[in-house]
Amino acid sequence: MSEDFSNGKRGAVIKTDPNKVRITIRLDRDIIEHFKEQVNAAGGGNYQTLINAALRDYIQAHDKSLEDALRKVIREELKQAG
Repeated sequence: MSEDFSNGKRGAVIKTDPNKVRITIRLDRDIIEHFKEQVNAAGGGNYQTLINAALRDYIQAHDKSLEDALRKVIREELKQAG
């Protein structure tokens, strides 16, 4: 019995998220191992997703600091103007 793959399509079975961008990045081996260990401890998943989440958390934490500083400056300026 032979299988007929003449109408088969190459590529991913599941389409990728259009908001995701494929890149090449070099990270330290221990960083990659850390995220892979986290995935294994959780029982599975994707270490790249964890790296993305860590980067997002970092950005949000630092953007919040900027937002807090701007709010403080605006409050002080309004107090002086009022």
